[in-house]
Amino acid sequence: MQLADKVALITGAGSGIGEAAAKLLAKEGAKVAALGRTEDELKEVVEQIQQSGGEAMPVIADISEADKMQQAYQQVAEKWGRLDIVFANAGINGVWAPIEELKPEEWEKTIKINLTGTFFTVKYAVPYLKKQGGSVIITSSINGTRVFSNTGATAYSSTKAGQVAFAKMVALELAEHQVRVNVICPGAISTSIDQNTQQRNIDSVKEPVEFPEGQIPLTDGKPGTSEQVAQLVLFFASEASSHITGTEMWIDGGQSLLLG
Repeated sequence: MQLADKVALITGAGSGIGEAAAKLLAKEGAKVAALGRTEDELKEVVEQIQQSGGEAMPVIADISEADKMQQAYQQVAEKWGRLDIVFANAGINGVWAPIEELKPEEWEKTIKINLTGTFFTVKYAVPYLKKQGGSVIITSSINGTRVFSNTGATAYSSTKAGQVAFAKMVALELAEHQVRVNVICPGAISTSIDQNTQQRNIDSVKEPVEFPEGQIPLTDGKPGTSEQVAQLVLFFASEASSHITGTEMWIDGGQSLLLG
């Protein structure tokens, strides 16, 4: 197994990409700390890993609260004594609206969860990762990195671009400690994140553009799966990517090349 004896913490592990990654990394031998905001969302994931012969524990925390993330890592260290992999995956789409209508509190909520939450997730992991080296993987997006045509996604895209810049800065800072930091940028993936997206009056400012039917060239419009993204997470978590850091990888079936 590629991740035998490794310990991984995954945020947003209760569904979608986080859930798929938790199951795959556990299958490859990692002990998985599945982090989410409530125990209910994590219970089934942790139980499925354990029933499949893997080792996992639920960790309850809000990634946007510094003290909660510090406590989360303390829990992991107390149980398993080490940390090798961090998948900073949790985030929201937030409110998409014209800039004149986007409320300050809506902007601040998206920034706090997506960007500040990523900062806390990585910051408080560093003392543990430095002990033996490891891998940090951050979930960004095609939005803000290759695609800028999703009108109204100003706050969301700003956080996603910020995550890439953050990763490159931290990758260089942590390289001497053999800690790698990389970014995945998914396009349309079948997950539940759209449930926390609120779109408001974006048609009034959207530029009229026509794309070929489907918008995802590799699959004739069919979105990717969380399991496909999890395979990329496994690559960055494993020794297969041992000489890669500070790099973003798009996983979108060519969508961003068409829509950018």
